[in-house]
Amino acid sequence: MDNSELYDIIIIGGGPAGLTAAIYASRAELKTLVLEKEPMCGGQIINTYEVDNYPGIPGISGFALAEKFKEHCDRLGAVFGEGEIASIDYSGPDKHITLENGTVLTTKCIIISTGAAYRKLGVKGEEEFAGMGVSYCATCDGAFFRNKDTMVVGGGDVAVEDAIFLARMCRKVYIVHRRDEFRAVKTLVTALHGYENVEFIMDSVVDEIKGDKMVNGAVLHNVKTGESRFVELSGVFIAVGNKPNSELFAANVDTDETGYLKAGENCETNIPGVFAVGDIRTKQLRQIITASADGANAVTSAERYINQYYA
Repeated sequence: MDNSELYDIIIIGGGPAGLTAAIYASRAELKTLVLEKEPMCGGQIINTYEVDNYPGIPGISGFALAEKFKEHCDRLGAVFGEGEIASIDYSGPDKHITLENGTVLTTKCIIISTGAAYRKLGVKGEEEFAGMGVSYCATCDGAFFRNKDTMVVGGGDVAVEDAIFLARMCRKVYIVHRRDEFRAVKTLVTALHGYENVEFIMDSVVDEIKGDKMVNGAVLHNVKTGESRFVELSGVFIAVGNKPNSELFAANVDTDETGYLKAGENCETNIPGVFAVGDIRTKQLRQIITASADGANAVTSAERYINQYYA
C-alpha cells in the first residue's frame, strides 16, 4: 500500500465481489489495491459451513472457497492493504481516500464492496448475552452447543440452513418465525422437516432472551393468539437478514430506501468512477455467484471509464 501512487482502482472490501474484481483488474494490468479492514479476506462466506451452489465445486466450505479466491488474487500479484477508512473525497477526477491513521490514498476509480452486516432483533437480553449464548453465525458457534437445546430465529434461507446445521449436532432445535410459512426455498424447508429433533414454532416472535451469566431460555409471543411461552435452551441463533454497510458512502452515493447503493448490472453509481458490487448494491439476488459477476462487471466499467477520462 503506497500513498505516493495514483491507483487505477481501489477496491474497498475483500469479499467475493471485491476479490473477483481484484482478479479481473490484475489480469487487465490495472494498478489496483484491495483495502480490507479485517485480518482475513472473504467477507461473510468465511463463516459459511458449506457452499453447495457455486458451480464446479459443490460442498466446499465457505472458508476454503474464500482461501481459493485469495490464492487466485495472490497468484496474479494483487496488492492488499489493511485499514479503516475515515473519509472519501469524490470532488475531483481523482478520488482521495483518507484512512483513520491519516494515510491518504489516491485513485482514478473506487469499487465499493463492503457487503452487509447481521440484523438484530432488538429485544431485551440480546446485547447482554451476545457471545454468551446469543449468536448470529451457527457455523461459527454451533459446535459450542453440541448435545444442547438451541433456537434459530428467522424464516429465510439462512435461518433454515442454520437450523439444519444445528440439528446435526444439537439435542433439540427450535425454529421460530413470525409468519405461518417460511420464505426459504422449499428444498431447504423439506430437508429441515426431515429432522425429528426440530420443533417448528410459527406465528411467533422472541420477546426476551433470558439467562444468568449465560443464556438459559427465551420468552416467545404468538402474534395471532397473544399467548406467551418460555422455552428453556442454551443458545439463540439470530438469522433475520442483513443490513448494508453503506454508512460511509450514503451521504454521496445514491441509495434505495433500505440503504443499498443504487447501481445496475454495470455497477455504476451516480458518481462517475465509483462502482458498487456484491451485497451492498441494489439487486434481486445476493449470492456468491452474483457477487463475483458484479466484480467482473465493475472492472469492465472501470476500464471503460479510465479509457474515456484518462486517455
